[in-house]
Amino acid sequence: MGTLYLVATPIGNLEDVSQRALRVLREADRIFAEDTRRTRVLLDRYEIVTRPSSLHAHNEVRRIPELLEALEAGESVVLVSDAGTPLVSDPGERLVAAVAAAGHEVIAVPGASAVLAALAVSGLPAAPFVFLGFLPRKSGARRTLLESYRERPETLILFESPHRIGDTLRELDEVWGSRSASVSRELTKRHEETVRGTLADLAACFEADVKGEITLVVAGAAPAPAPRVQDLDPVIRKRLAGGESVSRTAAEIARETGLSRREVYKRVLAIRDGDS
Repeated sequence: MGTLYLVATPIGNLEDVSQRALRVLREADRIFAEDTRRTRVLLDRYEIVTRPSSLHAHNEVRRIPELLEALEAGESVVLVSDAGTPLVSDPGERLVAAVAAAGHEVIAVPGASAVLAALAVSGLPAAPFVFLGFLPRKSGARRTLLESYRERPETLILFESPHRIGDTLRELDEVWGSRSASVSRELTKRHEETVRGTLADLAACFEADVKGEITLVVAGAAPAPAPRVQDLDPVIRKRLAGGESVSRTAAEIARETGLSRREVYKRVLAIRDGDS
């Protein structure tokens, strides 16, 4: 039985590759890459002679039988993406599922990740976070997705094209409201840049097209303000008018709102006695 290695490669600076990754690449019987031209730059830099074969979104399914056959023969197979960690907004999910289902070992060789790098420098809460990848291109699907995350408290991370970043920031400000965010561009490269501000500020900053790969980090939704017991008077009166007991009314409202049962009970009593 062979082993499939998912090897993370640099997202820009070629020095950001681990010694383990280089060893696995040198020892591999086969290397499959999303873009063989980009992968050859890394392989040539470190004098790795194995020639990569292509595996991308359009040929992944056709490649799976070939990879399974190599693994059955006991070969060591490596999958890399254009940059960063394989399968993160890159092809490979169907391959890994097929390899695991066939009983072969799948091993990750971790390394560079634009998602984690952008999150680390954003100045926003690092946990929990949700990675949304690239947003849908069709406006209806994109708006539906954004609205589904409007109330989520987690920090949100997206990839975006440099040609669409301004429009996307304006749409996020429209759907999600004013929030803190950061735009990281060209991470680990010569012209690396991270700009922080509100979504509206960043939209104005990136009105014109920019160059480079972009990772956008946005603060999650602010928690809803805790209810005050006084705000619940209409609910209390309705329950009491319906014949519910004081103790049950207090218990149910405390459970639903998270307020102190004792505090709610005092308010229920006050309303009952005052209304009577």
